[in-house]
Amino acid sequence: MSVDPTTVSVIICAYALDRWVDICDAVKSVMLQRPPVGEIIIVVDHNPELLSRLRAQFPGHRVVANREAPGLSGARNTGVCAARGCLLAFLDDDAVAAPDWVAGMLRHFVKPSVLGVTTRVMPIWQGPRPPWFPDEFLWVLGCTHAGLRSGPVRNLMGGSMCLSRDVFDRAGGFNGDLGRRRNKLPLGAEETELCIRAAHAIPHAEFRYDAQVVTGHKVKAVRLTWRYFVRRCYAEGLSKAQVAAISSAAAPLATERAYVVRTLMPGSLRGVADGCLRFDLHGFGRSFAIAVGLVSTVTGFLVCRLSMTMSRRGAMRRRPGNHPLRN
Repeated sequence: MSVDPTTVSVIICAYALDRWVDICDAVKSVMLQRPPVGEIIIVVDHNPELLSRLRAQFPGHRVVANREAPGLSGARNTGVCAARGCLLAFLDDDAVAAPDWVAGMLRHFVKPSVLGVTTRVMPIWQGPRPPWFPDEFLWVLGCTHAGLRSGPVRNLMGGSMCLSRDVFDRAGGFNGDLGRRRNKLPLGAEETELCIRAAHAIPHAEFRYDAQVVTGHKVKAVRLTWRYFVRRCYAEGLSKAQVAAISSAAAPLATERAYVVRTLMPGSLRGVADGCLRFDLHGFGRSFAIAVGLVSTVTGFLVCRLSMTMSRRGAMRRRPGNHPLRN
């Protein structure tokens, strides 16, 4: 038994005029879905000029303003509230979906326990790929990292995913304290926290990754630098510390620990082997990048944990009866 694609609402969140071409490409890729989806909703994050231009460009689709605080989480929640479908698909505004993107994800929803599906996200390089950049860290660029196999996953990838409305009805929306905001560090993990919360709230909930369904994600040259790499890894550490602090799961970061052991360690050894055995000197660079990325992420995690600990201690000292000079 198949799932009707007209029950799908596709939500694309946009915020910047300088992404105009990318946004139009993303919307058009959804318009080309076969079979067609029920509706396309474009949420504009507090940018009146972009809102007006998109309404003029796509009069047949729903273009709405973010009704919550600025940021990706608020924009997504606005899209969820505006959507009429029972399945909600999310696509980044700089991504391009394959024509069978929605149809490929829908196959999984015939199983009642499946509440969400994510796809393989491949980079569309907008500049020369640095030879030092490791496949194990493609998530830094919003793409699927090496080593991920089709099957059950703890969480979905926000740039290309489909969720049942039951997730939002029973577990709530995206956490506004998480996710990206303009002019700040490239934070994330709002979809991670939502999936962990949903799995706790809904018995036997299952999220799946399908490597056969592909989405392209544009990677601009500005993101292909050491500076961005370190900054993004550090921000991920901050985000995961926040998730660990608010999550009700017993081991909220078990997936991250498995990723270090099963993906990063073999990747680092493979880079060294490429350098020693194949005389590929860039292999040493990839191994070095894996080490730098891991250290940067752990540093962000520890800095955030330390900051939260200090804040809690400060709050305790300020409470009546907890003054250090009182007996």
